[in-house]
Amino acid sequence: MQSPPPIIDVALVQRLIATQFPHWSDLPIRAVEPGGWDNRTFRLGDQMSVRLPSAAEYAPQVDKEHHWLPKLAPNLPLAIPVPLAKGRPDSSYPWSWSIYRWLPGECAAVTHIADRSTLAYSLARFLLDLRRVETAGGPPPGAHCFQRGAPVSVYDAEVRRAMDVLRIEIDSMAVRSIWESAVKTTWNHAPVWFHGDLAAGNLLLTEGRLVAVIDFGCCGVGDPACDLAIAWTLFSGESRVAFRAALEIDDEAWLRGRAWALWKALITIVEYSQSDTNKADDARRVLGEILADDLTA
Repeated sequence: MQSPPPIIDVALVQRLIATQFPHWSDLPIRAVEPGGWDNRTFRLGDQMSVRLPSAAEYAPQVDKEHHWLPKLAPNLPLAIPVPLAKGRPDSSYPWSWSIYRWLPGECAAVTHIADRSTLAYSLARFLLDLRRVETAGGPPPGAHCFQRGAPVSVYDAEVRRAMDVLRIEIDSMAVRSIWESAVKTTWNHAPVWFHGDLAAGNLLLTEGRLVAVIDFGCCGVGDPACDLAIAWTLFSGESRVAFRAALEIDDEAWLRGRAWALWKALITIVEYSQSDTNKADDARRVLGEILADDLTA
C-alpha cells in the first residue's frame, strides 16, 4: 500500500530544522503564501527560506538545483535562488529538501504590475542571458522537468484527449489548428538552457521592477520554447509584442511557445473545472488570449 503524502506544515519544518540544523532551530518559521504547488515554502528567520517537495515526482529537482544554480547565477542579470543547505529524508519526511537564502521582492502573481512591457523586456533579457550559459553536462529533457525542453509533441496525446473532453466548450477547429501548426516545427539548434516554469508566481518584483527569478526545478537544456508560454499567461497586447521583440526569436519558436501555453491551459481546465473554479477560469482566460492572438502569430 502506498504511503499517504506527508503533511507539510510549520511543525514538520520545525522538527526537520531542529534535528538536522540545530544551529538554526531558534529562528522563527512561518509559511509563505502563496506557498507553491511542486514545493511548499517557509520562511526561516529573516534571511532564509525552506522548500520541501510536495510529492515524489518533484524530489529529483532538489539535487539539480543545488548542483546547477551556483553555476548559473554568475551569468545572469537578476538574482536567482542561492542554496545554503540540503536536508535529508527522515522518518517524518521521505525526500531531500532545501534551505535557500531569502530573496526579497513581491511575487508578480499577487502584486500590481505598473508597466508590463518593461517587465516583459527585463524578463526577455534574462532569458537571453540564460540561453548563453554553457550547457555542457546540463540536464536534458526528462521526467525531472516534465519534458520541458523536448518537442512540444511529447504532449500530443494529452492535448488531443483534452480537446475531446472539452469539445463542447472550446473552438475545437481553432485549437487544433494552433496545436498542429506548432508540432510540425522543430528546434534545429544546439540545446540551450531554459527555466521551464516561467509563471507570474516565480517572478519577484521590487517597486514594479523585476529583481529575481525563482523556482528552477524544471530547468534544463533543450528547446527553450517552453519559456515563451508566459507571453500568453502573463502578457498581452503591447507587453506580448515587447517580449517577442526583445527575444529576437523566429516564427516557429513562437508557435511552439504558444502550443506550450495551450497544452497547460487545456489540461488545467480539464483537471480543475469541478474542483478549483479559480484555476479553471484563469486557464480559460489564457486560452482566450491564445485564440485571440492566433492571427498575429
